[in-house]
Amino acid sequence: MTGPGSSGRFYLALAALVAFRLWLAAAAPVTSDEAYFILWGRAPGLGYYDHPPMVGWLLAPLAAISESAWLLRLPAVLAPALVALGVRAALGRWFARDEATASLAGLAVLLVPMNVWNVLITTDTPLVLFSTASTLAFVRGAQRGSSGWFIAAGVLLGLAFLSKYFAVLLGFAFFVYCLTRGDLKPFFLVFLGALPFALVNLYWNYEACWCNVMFNAVNRHDDAGLSLRTPLLYAASLAYLAAPLLWYAWREHRRLGWDDPARRALLLAWLVPLAVFAALSPLKRIGLHWLLSFLPALVLSIALAHERRALVPSVRFFAAFAALHVLAIAIAAALPLEAWKSSRLYARLVFPGRVAELLAAAGPELAGRTLAADSYASAALLAYHARRPVPVFGRGTSHARQDDIATDWRAHAGGDLVILRRTPPPPQDYAPYFREIEVRQIALGGGTYHAVLGRGFDYEAYRARVLTEVRDRYYRIPRWLPVGRCYFFERYFPA
Repeated sequence: MTGPGSSGRFYLALAALVAFRLWLAAAAPVTSDEAYFILWGRAPGLGYYDHPPMVGWLLAPLAAISESAWLLRLPAVLAPALVALGVRAALGRWFARDEATASLAGLAVLLVPMNVWNVLITTDTPLVLFSTASTLAFVRGAQRGSSGWFIAAGVLLGLAFLSKYFAVLLGFAFFVYCLTRGDLKPFFLVFLGALPFALVNLYWNYEACWCNVMFNAVNRHDDAGLSLRTPLLYAASLAYLAAPLLWYAWREHRRLGWDDPARRALLLAWLVPLAVFAALSPLKRIGLHWLLSFLPALVLSIALAHERRALVPSVRFFAAFAALHVLAIAIAAALPLEAWKSSRLYARLVFPGRVAELLAAAGPELAGRTLAADSYASAALLAYHARRPVPVFGRGTSHARQDDIATDWRAHAGGDLVILRRTPPPPQDYAPYFREIEVRQIALGGGTYHAVLGRGFDYEAYRARVLTEVRDRYYRIPRWLPVGRCYFFERYFPA
């Protein structure tokens, strides 16, 4: 692992991993979250309900070519390779580390467990790319005292911010670095570079009910509350993703290079965000994918502090762990779907892969009727496969409410709907909003799906009950926020 063939081994591992990820990207059915983001790519805009627009922009040119799963997932497939190449190049060119050390660091990035199997295209895909690039630019600025690199770090941070709001944690890490150095000029330059992108998002929110702010700061936190379980889950997530690296960082923290500006910047680029997540973990479950953006900085810190002494065992551990993941995925792919029939997950496993069959079976009911679903997950998958808008009927949840923007229920007044759902429909959820309803069952994959045929949609009743509840629950915009326009109020509650 340390000889003159290190570069060859790195590129061999990179090619093998990309090939495996391409196969997995082509074989795995599109998930509901991915379908939701693909719909953004079909209609690129300055923003979307849940998040800033970057993933929609990333998918738009690909979706214009083809909506094949492997193509739409190509950015996610290639992202770990690009990050690993960036880490390897930075160590060799900026920090004068030998080829073996740089290649080992690149391998450590490639073999982080989620980088082995996660081929899903999400908001985290551009976030990881731009956050890593911003970190590298900031570290180079710290190393050379260069204003240009700090501005570049800000521009890249702005692009990361337009990917996902978690980018602010990296900006906070840059701010902490400047505080520890007693010089806020680098942070001012970063802020200057990022400001245009933040203003784009601010303007869009001002014209769109502040829905990004409402979702991320208010509506999505119903499950927040003091818990002893969530810190343990956070610790388990860190152990799963980076146990050997964190162990070396903890055991020999004095070697992490606090006195060197560039190494201090790297240290804070991962330590500050992980510390913030640790502080939040007793109140909120920390997602595994939330951590990915900060792991390249951790790998660089270890490579600079401990070099091969830490990287060799870490890479060996990651390689063995990756082999277990590949074996498990290969076995799961070889098993027939019916092997999971006794699992509670069976319905969720069947649905994404057989949506086209469901649409074909429901075809006779769809003529002259609007296709709808009872959840964003089903609606997104149905819309992806049917290549037509599929509104979410009902109150929905705090997540994925882009349908509030896409659907105007006034246009459906008096019309007929077919609402597909996995579970038997409670009559009280539908009868008040139609002149008459009929429920039909559709057999699929050993299970039963349900089609609610609603005739004569009563928009006024739907507005009085469902849309009023949605307004009161999800659009309680604080009075101190100035509102330019709000699609929800303009359509349904103009007074």
